[in-house]
Amino acid sequence: MEIFTIERLDSMVYGYINRIIPFSSVDGPGNRTSIFFQECNFNCIYCHNPETINTCVNCGKCIEVCKTGAIKNILGEIVWDYSKCCNCDSCIKICKNNSSPKIKKFTPQNLMNEIEKYKNFIQGITVSGGECTIQEEFIIELFKIARNNGLTCFIDSNGFKDFKEMTELLSLTDKVMLDVKSWDKAIHKEFIGEDNTNVLKNLKYLASMDKLYEVRTVVVPDMFKNEDTVYNVSKFIGESNLNIRYKLIKFRAMGVREEIKDMKSPSDEYMNKLKEIAYKNGCEDVVIV
Repeated sequence: MEIFTIERLDSMVYGYINRIIPFSSVDGPGNRTSIFFQECNFNCIYCHNPETINTCVNCGKCIEVCKTGAIKNILGEIVWDYSKCCNCDSCIKICKNNSSPKIKKFTPQNLMNEIEKYKNFIQGITVSGGECTIQEEFIIELFKIARNNGLTCFIDSNGFKDFKEMTELLSLTDKVMLDVKSWDKAIHKEFIGEDNTNVLKNLKYLASMDKLYEVRTVVVPDMFKNEDTVYNVSKFIGESNLNIRYKLIKFRAMGVREEIKDMKSPSDEYMNKLKEIAYKNGCEDVVIV
């Protein structure tokens, strides 16, 4: 086991964490602890956790609806006391900033101390979001500590930042799970807020480095050219001759913005049709969730 030197902890780099799921079987191989970072550089119209998109602007609206006194303004900054929180989420519902006051601030070692509670029951950790790579420096230090503790390190990313430029982070990463939301650049720009140039570049680069564990596509009815995206992604995976899983995720209205809460999920028949397209392109490991 290679031992990694922690060089930057004295600078007190912090991570801003939305939530931690101690045990997850859907965020990489085996049982894993999933860490969801705050802030995202996309603005997906169908986002299932829009409260992770932005950081708090300290407006104080959440204080007015907090029933337990868990949220306070201390020297102009919103501070959340999780020990008083009843998790009613009234603070999230009233926020107009796509944010949340329910954020925990960690140093890498403090976060590892939390993960160590579950260490005997997990194979590794997966960082997600929001978009975790925005907090690249923090994750580098966290991954060094985690690997020194015998844990594998996975990234779940939207692919907007260029992995080719994140050499140190990628060297510490076992595998990446990459979202490919739409193959069509114009549709991606319209409904995601940015085009997909870097996403598709990362798809090819991560595969060339054998760092790609899984590609994920959320199937959104009526808005996206789902068949086109599935065809092109699965064709790429099939021609890569690598063991890359393709996960087709049903859009569900749980947790989404108010304006699309009545949008229907795709049918099982349609999901199986997409799965068949992927199989025909030589994509052997296709999962519907």
